[in-house]
Amino acid sequence: MKQFLFFTLLSMTLSLRAQISDFSSYPVYKGDDLGLRYTPGASNFRIWSPAAEKAELIFYTQGAGGSAVQTISMARSESGTWTAEVKGDQKGKFYVFRVYVNGKWNQEVPDPYAKMVGVNGRRAVIADLTATNPAGWEKDRSPDFGMKDPGTKKIINHKTDAIIYELHVRDASIDASSGIKMKGKFLGLTEKGTKNQAGLATGIDHLKELGVTHIHLLPSYDFYTVDESKLDSPQYNWGYDPLNYNTPEGSYSTNPYDGVTRIREFKELIKTMHANGLRVVMDVVYNHTMFSETSWFNQLAPGYYYRQKPDGSFSDATACGNETASERPM
Repeated sequence: MKQFLFFTLLSMTLSLRAQISDFSSYPVYKGDDLGLRYTPGASNFRIWSPAAEKAELIFYTQGAGGSAVQTISMARSESGTWTAEVKGDQKGKFYVFRVYVNGKWNQEVPDPYAKMVGVNGRRAVIADLTATNPAGWEKDRSPDFGMKDPGTKKIINHKTDAIIYELHVRDASIDASSGIKMKGKFLGLTEKGTKNQAGLATGIDHLKELGVTHIHLLPSYDFYTVDESKLDSPQYNWGYDPLNYNTPEGSYSTNPYDGVTRIREFKELIKTMHANGLRVVMDVVYNHTMFSETSWFNQLAPGYYYRQKPDGSFSDATACGNETASERPM
């Protein structure tokens, strides 16, 4: 009886372990060109999907809705990657990827490395990022932090002297009496001379008079909860539900449908803060994503980017539905 129970338990343990994929055999891609590389002469795409049997690049003319206008088969390349090159200037086109894995086509997903996306972040945009630079951006620098040494005249950094102010972009200007025109937007914090009904400074003037040295922006990357197509409806979230890590949140821009606008306006905010002696810290949330099974990462490389429980389900140490597997190289 004991022997029977032992082998039964052993069989169950092995079965559970079998449900968790062993990713140690997956190749590691060490290049720096994942996602899109744009020039006016050609756009080059590379995704990492080692388990895929086929992969496709799909073009659209808009960020939401409509039918695909072109589908391109991607070529298998080195270290588990797939590539495609499209000749000519493709700037402004919307694109997604999908892969055929485990006997089926997974869902279309935007480029996980995208710098620019359309409304609600469901499709990436082929972008010339130089077009997002406000005037003078190339000269913008974070202000020096510290004091000049009387002898050497060099800046001495005293990190313990930092006074960090945590700021939610929307909250900082949304109040009806803020005196700010672009309420709830990146540009709202670029307005100077704003006052409330009591005549007190608001916005960036208020931040300066506080005497803080650093502005810590709560999540300002593209997050999920706020529907960017319904900004006239009351909506709110802190932003700890990451959708696209590398592009600004559309609801904080004046036009979430235009990828150039959201980036340029975010850069205007950073540039204005620097010009007013304020340094900027970004709050990023790399330990989980909004979606699990249907996340961009999981659709391209099922299971790999997330830790699993013994039964193969998503581990949830973040209490947000999943936790990224930061111990895996990719």
